[in-house]
Amino acid sequence: MPSAATGFVPADLDASDFDQIQPLLGALLDRPVDDAEGFGRWLADRSDLESACSEARATLYIDMTCRTGDERAQRAYTRFIEQVAPRIKPLAFDLDRRHVELAERFGDAGGRYLVLNRDTTAEVELFREQNIPLQTELDRLSQKYDQICGAMTVEYDGQERTLPQMTLYQESTDRAIRESAWRCVARRRLDDADAIDGVFDEMILLRDRVARNAGCKSYIEYAFRSMHRFDYGPDHCRTFHESCERIVVPFLRRLDERRRDLLGVDRLRPWDLLVDARGRQPLRPFHDGVELVAKTRAVLGRLDPGLEAMFASLGDGSNADGASDGACLDLDTRRGKAPGGYQYMRDRSLRPFIFMNAAGLHRDVETMVHEAGHAFHSLLCVDEPLLHYRHSPIEFAEVASMSMELLTMPHWGGPDGFYPDEGDVARARRQQLESSVTLLPWIATIDAFQHWLYANPGHTHEQRTEAWLALDERFGHAVSWEGAEDFRQRLWQRQGHLFGAPFYYIEYGIAQLGALQLWLRSVEEGQDVAIDAYKAALSLGGSRPLPDLFGAAGIRFDFGPEIVTRLVDRVEAELEALPD
Repeated sequence: MPSAATGFVPADLDASDFDQIQPLLGALLDRPVDDAEGFGRWLADRSDLESACSEARATLYIDMTCRTGDERAQRAYTRFIEQVAPRIKPLAFDLDRRHVELAERFGDAGGRYLVLNRDTTAEVELFREQNIPLQTELDRLSQKYDQICGAMTVEYDGQERTLPQMTLYQESTDRAIRESAWRCVARRRLDDADAIDGVFDEMILLRDRVARNAGCKSYIEYAFRSMHRFDYGPDHCRTFHESCERIVVPFLRRLDERRRDLLGVDRLRPWDLLVDARGRQPLRPFHDGVELVAKTRAVLGRLDPGLEAMFASLGDGSNADGASDGACLDLDTRRGKAPGGYQYMRDRSLRPFIFMNAAGLHRDVETMVHEAGHAFHSLLCVDEPLLHYRHSPIEFAEVASMSMELLTMPHWGGPDGFYPDEGDVARARRQQLESSVTLLPWIATIDAFQHWLYANPGHTHEQRTEAWLALDERFGHAVSWEGAEDFRQRLWQRQGHLFGAPFYYIEYGIAQLGALQLWLRSVEEGQDVAIDAYKAALSLGGSRPLPDLFGAAGIRFDFGPEIVTRLVDRVEAELEALPD
């Protein structure tokens, strides 16, 4: 039995079957609770049941994203989100309401339940039964977006290729090849652009209805409350946007100007942003998922043996069949696989799952160590009995993952690392440091776009395009889009968070600033200090308010101009010191 289980839930429960879940939900609702100790047992047993339900959904989601063309996998997930999840939600609300009543009687156990009680109260305040079918429809639309994107392939260079595989050509030193590959992908995306627009139109209006049903002025208010953003609000997000505009965008465009000069071109085009500016062949850190895992293990072993052991427990990277037989990795890109990458913790068996579309690029190295960081976060708090605390606020969850991208950098070289050649190590580190900062304006773009979208839910396609283009001018690269204007207008459609996880993107910016601070600690105070702080903070899960979690890692929960300036200046100095 997993260490977090209480015995309340039968070991053979099928939590994708509502008829098996319902009696347990009813037992929790009807159980007498007479003292604080009984309240603690009630919370632990509820957590046990919710862990089983969470894992049932996780397994179905993993299978659905690993096999977007498998009708049985698609039907199984659809059945869960349409027939099971909607029936659980009103009973979960009844449990939330009972939780709030019990918390008023028995308190927060000296602060132990502070975060849990606060979050549950917010859920009770926002719940409306009429929103259940709307949220089910939103889940279905998100699945539809994944299916559309998962089916996208192109014929190029004599073969059918997935879009992640086409990214390889953006690193070609032949500018004509880069352009032809880029335009091939752009045309394919535009084939489905109207369909994706239609999906998004429905989502915008449904989310606005959900918010207004819950008594919120807009989906912005609803999103912040439902995501438990107690420690910052829309004004803080605007501060982040302004910090990026004032401090990071000039840095980004200095890099663009340097790239233009090195390439010897009159103007940068969108297909000039990934190629090595000095004309060197693309970095090829690995060939397939098995080699990616072996090299990641070697890198982590030099960083910290404990983290390497956790990673080793996930498998060897050979699996290509989703979560079958409890597998923890599905890494290589293939047709019929949803885009992107994620880590999904299966909360009952306490086993992480890492999904990605590896194509042999450096960005796949970034994704691998990033998702490994999420897995470490999950594994470092498996002994926490409450499910709610085994998950942390996204703003800190992403510190766990983004920090791994930076803290592993000193160990990427060596005969068993990603880059045996020292010149390649320097190139990869330069690329990582640059991207850790230049990602911030894109985050600001997506976040500001979402604020505009949901402040203006009745907008037209023309207004949406105008708003998007204005933000791209404000935050984007210094490139010419001449002859590619149609694709620029739909560039936002690549960002899956807009569809499946609305308002989940500013977290990456907040977390990147935290990760950069932790990296700076490793530079100034030593690797062991940074790793110890990393582990100590991650082991808290989500049991503390967000500023306290940052504080536990010895970093500041701050995204104003002062901290942004300090970090950008330090990264720029590190870049100047690296051999080019």
